[in-house]
Amino acid sequence: MLVRLLYASRAVEPTQSAIEDILGSARQHNQQQGVTGILVYGGGVFMQAIEGGRQVVSDLYGTIQRDARHQDVVLLHYEEILERRFGGWAMGLVDVGRVNASVLLKYSERAELNPYAVSGKVSMALLEELMATASIVGHT
Repeated sequence: MLVRLLYASRAVEPTQSAIEDILGSARQHNQQQGVTGILVYGGGVFMQAIEGGRQVVSDLYGTIQRDARHQDVVLLHYEEILERRFGGWAMGLVDVGRVNASVLLKYSERAELNPYAVSGKVSMALLEELMATASIVGHT
């Protein structure tokens, strides 16, 4: 059974090298485990969608919750799925600093990534928009 999980967290150390470390380990681990998804980053905030088998995704989310690089981890959305939406990425990346501000304003009060202030449905809609506007890099 496939599932999709969406969560938000804040970077403990919001440096470029820390973000690259998280992305690198996600890509390596996810490919081995059959997990796909995207990671959105901006202003010290992460929003990540992960897809895969139910147990693998559940275990991965538990690992993320315990990861010392993340704080304020919050589950935004969880669902059983018929097919993957982000199947082309072991872990795609979106840097919201490179996204047109109007895209962010479409889904929130300010032109910033703040999944803590919107619903999981709104966050998923933002991910769909980012895919539609080719804002995701790191296609595998």
